[in-house]
Amino acid sequence: MAFEFKFPDVGEGITEGTIVKWKVKQGDKVNSDQILAEVETDKAIVEIPSPKKGTILKLNHKEGDTINVGEVLAVIGEKGEKVSKKALKKEDKKPYTGSVVGFLEEAPEEEEVSKLKKADAKAGKSIIAAPKARKLAKELNVSLENISGTGPGGRITEDDVKKSSSGKPAAKVTKKYDLFGYVDRVPLKGIRKITAQKMREAVSNAALVTHHDHVDVTALSDLRKIEKEKAAKKGVHLTYLPFILRATIKSLKKHPFVASSVEGDEIIIKKYYNIGVAIDTPDGLIVPVVKGADQKKLYDLANEINTYVEKVKKRKIDLMDLKGGVFTITNIGVIGSTYFTPIVNYPETCILGTGRIEKKVAVRDDKIVIRKIMPISFTYDHRVLDGAEAARFMNDLRNILEKPESLVK
Repeated sequence: MAFEFKFPDVGEGITEGTIVKWKVKQGDKVNSDQILAEVETDKAIVEIPSPKKGTILKLNHKEGDTINVGEVLAVIGEKGEKVSKKALKKEDKKPYTGSVVGFLEEAPEEEEVSKLKKADAKAGKSIIAAPKARKLAKELNVSLENISGTGPGGRITEDDVKKSSSGKPAAKVTKKYDLFGYVDRVPLKGIRKITAQKMREAVSNAALVTHHDHVDVTALSDLRKIEKEKAAKKGVHLTYLPFILRATIKSLKKHPFVASSVEGDEIIIKKYYNIGVAIDTPDGLIVPVVKGADQKKLYDLANEINTYVEKVKKRKIDLMDLKGGVFTITNIGVIGSTYFTPIVNYPETCILGTGRIEKKVAVRDDKIVIRKIMPISFTYDHRVLDGAEAARFMNDLRNILEKPESLVK
């Protein structure tokens, strides 16, 4: 019998993904673990492997479609086999959920239906409907109570909702203009959708304040120039970021509350140093995390960051590379900007932003000199840090960066 391969939960908190590219087409023969599709989820493009050997009988979605966890991605079976609604084998009630992050348990369809029935029973109803069908019914002002579902177990599908709406498929009117002129509508999905959710979560759950300062990085610039030449001989591209990362860790160790999160009535102080590095992409920021950064030397940090940059460009980064951070560094200086107010990478409570390094007139020992100055912006959760502690953290960070010799040891 045909096997319905459902889109698996490919990482913690993932509920949906967007099909970027199909690697197979209907009628193709596939082997077990052969890549079927590339799906964009939670800031990464994940390759979805086939759970078994067989022939692709049906692809249930097109490239660009959004698919929810648990929805059928593809139907696999024997060549010429007829696809039916009951294609899932009895012994395969728990669908394959292998992915780049391992194997995860997924509730069988019967269990999902049972849960939905119990939830609706509490409300005095017996309605089983997919999330998309519920959303469509709300948009069309259609009562689910009056619809007989044609899906498995009597589940109401989107087609059922459309047919019940005046007996014709519903048409959603989307205007290409507003009161003042024509507009373009861009779907909020993928990275930008996840980022939007995270930013809203941060703003809603934290009392955010941003502290601005500047650092004289003249000595750091000279040191980097020397180390850059040495690093190049070893095939390492050395930017300012590894220096800043090491300086940040030294300051974090003096101010442990900076590397924390809030859970209920407790502040959880992290005693490890996994530092996130925000990387710009055409679709938005992706933040891979350098694990155990305090244990790594300058060149090793540079290599790891450069590797992440290449992975992010190709959108081949592992989901686990994006998890476990305690503090994030984001750099808009590379784009040519100076001060800004970065938003914390929730549930982290603090983030450091660095701006463009510029030559500035300064006074040193009562003499006017030209120095290289870097603006820095530190956003923190005021529930965890007060202004004085934030200033002390920034003072220590500035002092380390202005006397950078210890950063290469």
